[in-house]
Amino acid sequence: MKFVDEAEIRVDAGDGGNGCISFRREKYIPFGGPDGGDGGDGGSVYLVASDNLNTLADFRFHSHFRAQRGDNGSGNNCTGKSGEDCFIHVPTGTIVTDADTGEHMGDLTRSGDRLLVARGGFHGIGNARFKSSTNRAPRRATPGTPGERRTLHLELKLIADVGLLGMPNAGKSSLIRAVSAARPKVADYPFTTLHPNLGVVRVGDQRSFVMADIPGLIEGAAEGAGLGVQFLKHLTRTRLLLHVVDIDPYETGINPVTAARKVIAELCKWGHGLEEKPRWLVLNKIDRLAPELLESRCREIIDGLHWTDPVYRISAIQGEGLDRLTRDVMRFLEQQERRSDAEQE
Repeated sequence: MKFVDEAEIRVDAGDGGNGCISFRREKYIPFGGPDGGDGGDGGSVYLVASDNLNTLADFRFHSHFRAQRGDNGSGNNCTGKSGEDCFIHVPTGTIVTDADTGEHMGDLTRSGDRLLVARGGFHGIGNARFKSSTNRAPRRATPGTPGERRTLHLELKLIADVGLLGMPNAGKSSLIRAVSAARPKVADYPFTTLHPNLGVVRVGDQRSFVMADIPGLIEGAAEGAGLGVQFLKHLTRTRLLLHVVDIDPYETGINPVTAARKVIAELCKWGHGLEEKPRWLVLNKIDRLAPELLESRCREIIDGLHWTDPVYRISAIQGEGLDRLTRDVMRFLEQQERRSDAEQE
């Protein structure tokens, strides 16, 4: 199934049931009076975040959702039954916007989060409620109000702790395959990754983090070139970016420093705070260079980028350097978590 991260749906809340005009008519009870009951409230429409979903693909085939209408009131002071609410399950990380007004309605960032997107109509009032000392036999009732109707734009931003970015064929998919159970496609040509992939990286017992791999970036991505720009938004929720660089790109012949600068430039052009996130440099495919050339190549890349943040040398295929990388990432995320908790306290 093709990855779908945007969808548009129509939601209709239920109308309220109408109030009833009725009078009590029983033998031996003259002047029984009004006994028309109220209608029932219409059902509302809710979006519910679920970890069991990871795309919005289902909404391509089913895009119209309705809650149940409230029943009308009846005689003998019987109130109509309220309509049942409609619950729509969406992936965790879904942003909800009113497609007609542009109003931001909510952001479902945790599993189980519930968002009211269309409120059901209010019930109508039966004539028994209009009885008074001066109006003993009211012949008035009110209809139920219509439920809200909206067209919603849904946008999915994957929730991950760590995001991978880099040029096509830098080895991002190989890295996530090596450290998690994710199995993205890996091949010796560019753009083998056509949609984001998530993987859970386990570090010892009871310690893990989520890693996201997006399609590779090329020059001009911020203006719409290539595939990566469509998915850069999935990195905005991450707490750490790993910039993967191929230190020996013999297929493309592009200098690693030039390739890394292009990716950094696209991040700055796209904005949305991505350029300000902590970013570590991961020099991949060190198994391709002889030991006497490896140190000089790595130093050339670090100096060329004027890199001062952490640098890691790995071979995703051979597994070299991955233990140190994942342990340090886990430690960094735990430190951020403790710092965040301290600030909240």
